[in-house]
Amino acid sequence: MKNIIYASLLMVGAINAQTSFKNFGNIQMHSEAEVGFHTDMINDGQFENNQGFTGFYSDSGARVISGNNRAVFNNVEIDAIDDLQLETSVGVTNELEFVNGKVLTPRDNVNVSLDFINHDFYVGEDDFRHTDGYASVLGSEEFTFPIGDDDRFRPMIVPNQNSETYFNGAYFFEDPNSPTTFNTDFDTENKQIFLENISNLEFWDLDGNTETTVTLTWDADSDIESISEDLSRLTVVGWNKGQNRWFDLGGNDISGNSTSGRLTSSTFVPDDFDIITIGSVVPKGDLGDDVNILMSPNDDSTNDALVFEGLEQFKRNTLTIFNRWGNSVLEVESYNNDWVGISEGRATVNKNEKLPAGTYFYVLNFGNEQLDRKLTGWVYISR
Repeated sequence: MKNIIYASLLMVGAINAQTSFKNFGNIQMHSEAEVGFHTDMINDGQFENNQGFTGFYSDSGARVISGNNRAVFNNVEIDAIDDLQLETSVGVTNELEFVNGKVLTPRDNVNVSLDFINHDFYVGEDDFRHTDGYASVLGSEEFTFPIGDDDRFRPMIVPNQNSETYFNGAYFFEDPNSPTTFNTDFDTENKQIFLENISNLEFWDLDGNTETTVTLTWDADSDIESISEDLSRLTVVGWNKGQNRWFDLGGNDISGNSTSGRLTSSTFVPDDFDIITIGSVVPKGDLGDDVNILMSPNDDSTNDALVFEGLEQFKRNTLTIFNRWGNSVLEVESYNNDWVGISEGRATVNKNEKLPAGTYFYVLNFGNEQLDRKLTGWVYISR
């Protein structure tokens, strides 16, 4: 534990060594200040524009920070054997060191978090020293969230951003089919057709309204072989809020082995998804029966276009549609779920005309190494 010199500060508050330090005024620490809290802190005033060093210490029992307002500190040390519990958010603008204990935040309240402002630096994180709950970041540089659940440190990483961006996140070592702090279940069987398995052991919550990629990690407790024995088929998946099912978010830069590794998603907007985790895509040739689709392009906003859910993750796809005589009526690269039954094939005589009602055959190539096979089926146009 660091030797602390209590700096002379202008305080409007109350200190009681046996209970807690309470601020209900305006406190500011100068650049040479060093303050150690060996008691709980209640912040109902202004305690934000701080420099210097702040430590939170406890040899027994949890150290608690509460109050109506967020306190923001410069350099922070946490040496609390039985953890530092946040009932209100705490911000860090420079460096943080995990010496002993975790930072606990309420998992049922995303608005209470350990906030890293302008990214900056932390050290000491491991299975026994991390944020058990929500941590946030505000900045533009790559950031690794120091998050975990109980004695499991399971970071996730967001890359460099084009501008100052806010993200908030937590890790949950629990079954998404029966989460403890969400108002809904995330059925791992309710998924896009080309997703095979989805983890039923863990998930992450990532919040933010800026498009980004995310890197997830796994360890021996993830039982990654139950998701896929072939690591190349791993992918990041997310529970889509609008459609209430699991979507493929892409699997890139996959590295590691069955007991330790990481993978990175394609770009997505975190706020479009309740939670994210690790899944796998079906292997070549394992889609089963042909997938048949009904179209009724009559501008009633129901089945007007030929739509393959999740196709936005496969930009290099190619789609060909044939009539009953084997002539192509549509040949397109990077199909965008927007075909409404118009003849566009090279062998078509009357292009740009509505095709008659009937049955057509389609071949969809995903154009992705993970999905190195075709999706085929019949599309029936009803007019």
